[in-house]
Amino acid sequence: MSRARSWLRGRHRGSAAAKSEAGTLLPTRALLWLLAGFLVLLTPQWDRLPWWLIVACLLLAFWRWLAQQGTVRLPGRWSRLAVMVALTVAYGLTVRGQFSVDTAASFFVLAVGLKWLETRSSRDFFVLFFILTYLASVNFLFQQGILWTLVNLAGVVILLVSLQLLQGGGTGASLKSLRRLAVMSLKTLPIVVLLFVFFPRMAPLWSVPLVSSEARTGISDTMSPGDISSLAQSRERAFRVTFGGDIPAHRERYWRGLILDRFDGETWRQWQTEPQLRPGRVALDGGVGELQPGQYDVLMEASGQRWVYALENSVANSDNLRRAPAGLFRLQRPADTAVRYRMGLSETGALSRVDPLVAENRSRYLQLPSGTNPRARSLAEELRASSESPLALIGTLMNRFNTEAYHYTLRPPEMPDNSVDALLFDEKRGFCAHYASATTFLLRAAGIPARVVIGYQGGVSGAGGEYLIVRQYDAHAWVEAWIDGAGWVRVDPTAAIAPDRIELGIQDAMADEGSFLENAWASPERYRNIPGIQWMSLQMDRLNYNWQRWVVGYQGQFQMDLMSRLPGNIGLRELGYITAGVLGLAMLIAGVVAVFRHHGGSRRDPAARLIASWMRLLEKQGVQVPAGATPDQLARLTREHQPRAAKPAGNFAAALNSHYYGPSSTASARRTALSQAELKQQLGSVRRAIARRRNG
Repeated sequence: MSRARSWLRGRHRGSAAAKSEAGTLLPTRALLWLLAGFLVLLTPQWDRLPWWLIVACLLLAFWRWLAQQGTVRLPGRWSRLAVMVALTVAYGLTVRGQFSVDTAASFFVLAVGLKWLETRSSRDFFVLFFILTYLASVNFLFQQGILWTLVNLAGVVILLVSLQLLQGGGTGASLKSLRRLAVMSLKTLPIVVLLFVFFPRMAPLWSVPLVSSEARTGISDTMSPGDISSLAQSRERAFRVTFGGDIPAHRERYWRGLILDRFDGETWRQWQTEPQLRPGRVALDGGVGELQPGQYDVLMEASGQRWVYALENSVANSDNLRRAPAGLFRLQRPADTAVRYRMGLSETGALSRVDPLVAENRSRYLQLPSGTNPRARSLAEELRASSESPLALIGTLMNRFNTEAYHYTLRPPEMPDNSVDALLFDEKRGFCAHYASATTFLLRAAGIPARVVIGYQGGVSGAGGEYLIVRQYDAHAWVEAWIDGAGWVRVDPTAAIAPDRIELGIQDAMADEGSFLENAWASPERYRNIPGIQWMSLQMDRLNYNWQRWVVGYQGQFQMDLMSRLPGNIGLRELGYITAGVLGLAMLIAGVVAVFRHHGGSRRDPAARLIASWMRLLEKQGVQVPAGATPDQLARLTREHQPRAAKPAGNFAAALNSHYYGPSSTASARRTALSQAELKQQLGSVRRAIARRRNG
């Protein structure tokens, strides 16, 4: 018989171990919500992570869920080690020795995926919960728009629900948990807002690049035929602009970014490449006070580059820019996140003064590869011979583009060698980059210094006309020619070939061809004739723009500007005092509320009052009752003092334990009232048993 019982106990322990291995130690509903939170928090990184890494994380999480259902077993120590080594090697081959915040964040996601394979107990659940909460904060490094912020917050809420379900053994109601979280959030919201406004925003002591070699949509520092025409099929935002005064007309919105002045016969490049600077301090907020007439704020999307875009004759009004040659501007570090800077418009022609054309620069802007495009060279000589001045030559060339059968198209043909000859005499079809390249070649061949300028042209009004939205399809290339006595003069062959492109925008210029965003069927810009779609798109952009300006962009200089408008001349020291005061007051209020609830709860709880009466009864009998004694301890003290009261005291303690810790999901109000009456009767039995000793 004893051997049979031993065998049964062994079978029971084996079954329990199997259940533990299958993952049933964790409540299923809690684990399901934790998995859902992981999937939501993985969503903001889907376009940044390697595809295989996303698939691996999903498979690892699915493996854990199958183990919870008992379909498969979680891997043992050596199996987990093998999976970890294989995925780490694959990640190392993908990264190839590069290190940045981006690669570190990607590896962190891989570590989160591997953690699913060792989530077996409540302790592992807690660890994974905190890791996933940290993943939500990592997401903000790469996605700071309001929609992604809401996705992140939704993921955190799901994680908190999973934690409540774990604490309740998986039996709690999900809707009830959500309501409880909502109430807690509303209570803490005022403190969060105050801390956000007053907590000092100081720049970090150092910074590291956010991305390494991740490709981004935007203008590069080289230009080959067809480059910008490909970029013109992207609706991604390049930047937004808010003006302190009137918005310039569409034809005046030339946003200069780069000068390309070296031509090898196919590609235009910078004469001198810009040095790769070490990462410096983060300076993402360039705004200085309120916008004044003649100023404009630019909120530029992350480009991974240091160059920025500005109108002609602009001057920098923010300290996160430095002036570069040729009237250009550069950031102090690559724009690996959205950056805000402020410019002012100068009424004087500063561009000609800051870049005098000395002999060295003249030869630089006349450089051409030898032996290329002979027909274009012959045309340049004819124009030079028949023109009285460089301005007259430029006028003749623009008239040729305007009157002859040249076409502006987003579907340019492939150009052979001697691409300038092919464009001017054979194809006569091209995009802005083709015509800018050909014009610069002709001017140089005619002895007129010239250079290619790339940037953006145009921009559409945002909701309410409050700001401009410049998108990647506004990318443009044009020419600047040096005219003695006048300096650099803008020459745009696109304006002669397709005036609508400059006056109205690329969408109107391409209306007949039908090539505008032809592969982006879901783009709202394709349906501008439907007012509802356009209104919704602009409102969403306005919401995101204001979120980036006033919330994401609420940093050091912007905060100090806001504080300067408040009475008391608030500085960093005062902000520190205010922050400490807000935190202290919040902790004081929380403490007072906790004490009040503790004492008030005792008064409101009838069972707690009965326990207090039991304790006073024993103290009257000379029994020392420790503070916070449990019902079982009180029953033991009663039994030691009066053995005859052992049974009623034990029954009373068991009833109290059942009242507090027993299942209550099916108890009605009537049942609760009945249990209170029973508890009173049992306390009466204890009191009478103790009284019998005194009377006896």
